[in-house]
Amino acid sequence: MTDTQSLPEGYEISADSARIDIERVHRWLSTDAYWALGRSRETQERAIAGSLNFGVYDGTSGEQVAYARVVTDEATFAWLCDVYVDPVARGKGLGTALVAAVRGHLEPLGVRRVLLATQDAHGVYEKLGFKALDRPDQWMALILR
Repeated sequence: MTDTQSLPEGYEISADSARIDIERVHRWLSTDAYWALGRSRETQERAIAGSLNFGVYDGTSGEQVAYARVVTDEATFAWLCDVYVDPVARGKGLGTALVAAVRGHLEPLGVRRVLLATQDAHGVYEKLGFKALDRPDQWMALILR
């Protein structure tokens, strides 16, 4: 992967969906991520299948320690979501490096806009160029359930 800004030594980032530890990602998100609490395994599997997936892996054990997924047309728009770092691996800059790698993956595709939603990690994303919407009143959402 390119653009592995500040990736700590001993870790690697991959966009190979076959490497994703689906069980681990489902456990992380469905039990510890405020935006995905209670998400079913089936829903998580479908989300993974329909997205670009990124993992951070311990270079020694190969164990996955972080995850992010991107819903995108790979041409104009992307939605960054499900960014999660295992609690035992937090504080090392893995989240920042992961999001930088996602940005680096999307830039050459010509994607013009990457959106995300966060309640508590604004500082992480701001370091990588994200900012609040200039005109949030122009955006709308359809909540189906």
